Amino acid sequence: MQGLTERLLKTIRKQESIRAGDRLAVAVSGGADSVALLCLLLELRAELGIVLSVAHVNHKLRGEEADEDERFVAKLARQHGLELHVCDAPVAGGRRSGIGSGVSSGIEAAARELRYGFFRQLAREARVTKIATAHTLDDQAETVLLRIFRGTGIRGLSGIHPRIIFEEQGRVFGELVRPLLGFRRTTLQEFLRERGQSWREDSSNRDIAFLRNRVRHRLLPMIGEEFGEAAIEHMGELAEIARAEEEHWERAHPEIRRLGGGAGGDETRQAASLQVGRLAALPLATQRRLVRAWLEMNAPDLSISFRLIEEALELARGSSNRGSPGKKLELPGGRNLLRRNSRRGRQELLLELETIVGRGEAVDYEYALALPGAVEVPELGACIEARVVDVGGVPQDERGELLDLGRIPKEVLIRNWRAGDRFQPAHTAAAKKVKELLTDRHATGAEKKLWPVAVAEGYGLIWMRGFAVPTAFQTPAGASKAIWIREVAGMM
Repeated sequence: MQGLTERLLKTIRKQESIRAGDRLAVAVSGGADSVALLCLLLELRAELGIVLSVAHVNHKLRGEEADEDERFVAKLARQHGLELHVCDAPVAGGRRSGIGSGVSSGIEAAARELRYGFFRQLAREARVTKIATAHTLDDQAETVLLRIFRGTGIRGLSGIHPRIIFEEQGRVFGELVRPLLGFRRTTLQEFLRERGQSWREDSSNRDIAFLRNRVRHRLLPMIGEEFGEAAIEHMGELAEIARAEEEHWERAHPEIRRLGGGAGGDETRQAASLQVGRLAALPLATQRRLVRAWLEMNAPDLSISFRLIEEALELARGSSNRGSPGKKLELPGGRNLLRRNSRRGRQELLLELETIVGRGEAVDYEYALALPGAVEVPELGACIEARVVDVGGVPQDERGELLDLGRIPKEVLIRNWRAGDRFQPAHTAAAKKVKELLTDRHATGAEKKLWPVAVAEGYGLIWMRGFAVPTAFQTPAGASKAIWIREVAGMM
């Protein structure tokens, strides 16, 4: 048994991720990683005592190229006499002619949801007991870096998990395993070359408009060159350490679940409560985890950041920097965190989550907008449209709002701005908080709360009503066509 195959066998036995008798479907896209995983498991199936099959999902995002991938995988399965599970799962908003420079995070998330839904279906129907995907050490390093850049805690640093249990109503019906998380992509490609095994190249993986691809093709090679290839392995080790830390907190600290899991306080206000006195007695790390768990339970749609947790703790200590000093912290979605005396004792303080819903109250919204295209925004009583226009036909003083056709994605998210959003109009020195930009415009009340922005995958805010677009997205000199995003009065 040769080196790489023996190494994978040791990994599987150490993790006990694949056992004798498993009916294992290998998720094969046609790329080098998944083809290598299939070839390795073919060599190990007798030793492992497993029944192999192949699973392939075609999202129809790259037209003929995607169909060629499916034919390649089908041929590979036939060559080895393996059962093939195929699912055509077109993604809403995807294009058959190719991905181009910006598939939105919404499309990518939808594609992943469809894939994993298919995997769960295979297990639920007992056609397989496990599914193996070919995530590598490179994928793990990319994920850890991306989460650091976007802001994360220990949970985020745990990266891609080696196993996912499929269960419903407490019944386990399958499992997804990732046996290659400790293997480098280049090692797998060399393994395939030695065996004369071809694979498919996904053209979208070379598109550096994607943030992950910029990390893959620019940042990781630079890290390897400047700090040594071991730096990539260290990121994988960091993810393993973080996973163990998370498991420890879940198993060894039931106080997190107990204190975070219950609502209390004044029922007439319909507010969930957390006792500040009990919170203050805990170590800081426990306080942070408790506040996060409590917020996740009582406001599952809330984007929870380190800054938000720290501000919540400041409020609990009586030193809030926002809202009424020491009494209230405003949250997105018309909600507040309140600090007040409870009915049971004037000295007992409660941290409360209160939803404010009143007549005419502004609420958060978000809608996908194809470029070009249009979408209704009922909260504005208007429509946001994106049209291809002749640059020369746009008034000179509004041309700063035009977007470069060659730079924009095919879809953006139209939403109202949120706390912490930043935007840098062209010809300004640095990005500013949207809140400050609107204050400078003297926007107040519901108008300010509902002010629309457009968010693009990997770039953040690329448009804001009434402001020049960022320099990187402005129409270049000499361009004849551009995209113009505007709010149009009335509904479609």
